[in-house]
Amino acid sequence: MTETPTTETTSRSTLATANPATGEPVGSWAVDGPEQVAAVVARARRAARTWEDLGFTGRKRALLRWAGRIVADIDEFRALVSAENGKPLDDAEVEILTAVEHLAWAAKNAGKVLKTEKVWPGAMLSNHQAVIEHRPHGVVGVIGPWNYPVYTPNGSIAYALAAGNTVVFKPSELTTAIGHWYVESFARANPELPTGILAVVSGYGDTGRALVESDVDMIAFTGSTATGKRIAAAAAERLIPVVLECGGKDAAIVAEDADIVAAADAIAWSAMANSGQTCVGAERCYVVESVLEEFLAELTKKVADLTPGVGEGASYGPMTLPSQVEVVARHVKDALAKGAKAVVGGEDSIRAPFVSPVVLLDAPEDSEAVVEETFGPTLTVRGVRDVDEAIRLANDSRYGLASSVYSRRNGMAIARRLRAGATSINSPAAYAAIAALPFGGVGESGIGRIHGPEGLRGFTRTHSIARQKYQLPGMALLSFDRTPETTGLLRKVASLRYRAK
Repeated sequence: MTETPTTETTSRSTLATANPATGEPVGSWAVDGPEQVAAVVARARRAARTWEDLGFTGRKRALLRWAGRIVADIDEFRALVSAENGKPLDDAEVEILTAVEHLAWAAKNAGKVLKTEKVWPGAMLSNHQAVIEHRPHGVVGVIGPWNYPVYTPNGSIAYALAAGNTVVFKPSELTTAIGHWYVESFARANPELPTGILAVVSGYGDTGRALVESDVDMIAFTGSTATGKRIAAAAAERLIPVVLECGGKDAAIVAEDADIVAAADAIAWSAMANSGQTCVGAERCYVVESVLEEFLAELTKKVADLTPGVGEGASYGPMTLPSQVEVVARHVKDALAKGAKAVVGGEDSIRAPFVSPVVLLDAPEDSEAVVEETFGPTLTVRGVRDVDEAIRLANDSRYGLASSVYSRRNGMAIARRLRAGATSINSPAAYAAIAALPFGGVGESGIGRIHGPEGLRGFTRTHSIARQKYQLPGMALLSFDRTPETTGLLRKVASLRYRAK
């Protein structure tokens, strides 16, 4: 995932956002510097006790009220998402409703996932009670992206809140209005709660840096791998935990037994939806040669009529980040220069701020279009001898975020061999909409997980408690009063329990 280049901000200035397709202004905000960020974090710290003391039941009620408020105001919200991000209204609504599903799941399941767990203390300490408890970290800083400005940060915010943390959210400088609306809707749904439980700060990269270096107890970040590494290094200075969802170069595999029509439809949507600005969208496609011709014919039919634009009839919107158009152009040009064939579109498809679909056949595996994250409506397709070769090529990447497999009989077997954090079989990115499934990558795609039980636990620290219920006569094991008889008895018990066979 890519980000806007930033410059140092030495004083409080103004940030303005605009519709990426029309340039029409959306809103403006004062940029928050280190002092302002520190004040917001301090307010979140003060609110943390109230939020934690609500318990799982109280937080569940507050979060479900918030979900209800978002749905009630969805016409207003989706219009704002469409205006500031550029995606069509229907796409904006699907994003918002998917985020609400995750919000509700986190609210309803936090108590069950994070409840106190009793464990067997073992024979040697059978006079003890042993429990595992999960405590919130405290204040979590969340830095969100612009491509899915509601769904993606919500995957951290909703789960962090459900686990008992307060949150300070720094939205992308390109989608600041969306971030403010999202945070303010929580306050509208819960007017009786103190401010600071969910707060927002505005600014560029320097504001994000100030949040990372502030008194937060954890950072959740979505963005480029390079920035993720810098955040991890900064967090290491204070040894605070991070969850990083970074870039991807996701592969799709089409096996010889795939439903070709359905596979072409799914891969076309995965690659081109949201103008290709999807971390888990297919960018590379490996097709077994026996079905390659049929697949290309079906894919071409699906993709050729897709039209970027604004309003009704647009298949997807503009490139939200202007500089990303240059990246797409460079990758397409490099692939064509190295021998790739443009099956759909080509260099002429790139007319900022819009990019029409581009499908490249046989781009060399060392070309930028195959190696680097393109983050645009492009797809490389390569024929392979068999599924084994497809798996080898799919795994030959420093990224490992997501993947998809198309096969009637062997989908699970293929999926289990892929080096990725998530895999969808016979559909595109279904895991992202299933709240119970953890989400995150491996390698340079990041560390940690959001969503699901792992996502809830990731926003807590584990507290192990052992309580002695009674003393065992003559068995002072953890004491200087321990006797040779006690040690001898332990030896006899161990010999019986672990007798060599």
